[in-house]
Amino acid sequence: MDSSTMRQLKVMAAKGRIGVILSTFNAKSGHPGGSLSAMEIFTYLYFNELNVDPKNPNDPNRDRFVLSKGHCCPGLYSVLALKGFFEENELEKLRRVGAMLQGHPDMKGTPGVDMSTGSLGQGVSAACGMAMAAKMDGADYRVYALLGDGESQEGQVWEAAMFAAHNKLDNLTIFVDQNGLQIDGCVCDICNIEPLDKKYESFGFEVIKIDGHDFEQIEAAVNKAKTIKGKPTAILCKTVKGKGVSFMENQCGWHGKATNAEEYKLATDELNAALKQLEVNA
Repeated sequence: MDSSTMRQLKVMAAKGRIGVILSTFNAKSGHPGGSLSAMEIFTYLYFNELNVDPKNPNDPNRDRFVLSKGHCCPGLYSVLALKGFFEENELEKLRRVGAMLQGHPDMKGTPGVDMSTGSLGQGVSAACGMAMAAKMDGADYRVYALLGDGESQEGQVWEAAMFAAHNKLDNLTIFVDQNGLQIDGCVCDICNIEPLDKKYESFGFEVIKIDGHDFEQIEAAVNKAKTIKGKPTAILCKTVKGKGVSFMENQCGWHGKATNAEEYKLATDELNAALKQLEVNA
């Protein structure tokens, strides 16, 4: 990755984080913590990897993305808006009755959303179906899914993992956002999922462990996944919940809570300062 691309991705991620805080503040609800932790993953996929076209969002040859942890849709929506799937002012209407952007992704109402999600654990199964369909049709599109580490406690995740490996879905890549926190505490205290790498390996996956905020590591992992034949890939991403907003970082209380007016100003001031610094250095 050249330095220009790196700077552009960092700028887009910074703008994406601003969108997360904007949308959840206006909604007075939502899930900023996990949206912020996954922002580099969203950004890399939509601005450097996925074969998608905002002018033709239903192109049958497009790559697919499934946000299995659907409550973190403020992060996805922010990046979709930046990509041009819809106007950025839609972010201010998050969760309003009749608005485009609901509290969980809606494939029928939101351009760029490939699967309606929200019930945790189900997204990987949907992604497996898409990947299997591509195999059956002889299509060359790839399928990506993003799930949380708390979500990995769901049994259906592992049923889907068995299916993916059994059917040699090497066109499927799963990202796990390992920010270490879920709604009511630390993942390791509530229902420990470790060793997650060994679990995926035992289910027949290629496993890659990375820093989920490092674009170069994300790129290397995605590129390696495309070379793997005969089995799916799981990219385990170590991240920080609430990344980019100092008072939200590593705080499980920000899993599903919006900022008040004072907190909104503090967060946006911090994020805008970071964005300005990136643009100055560009």
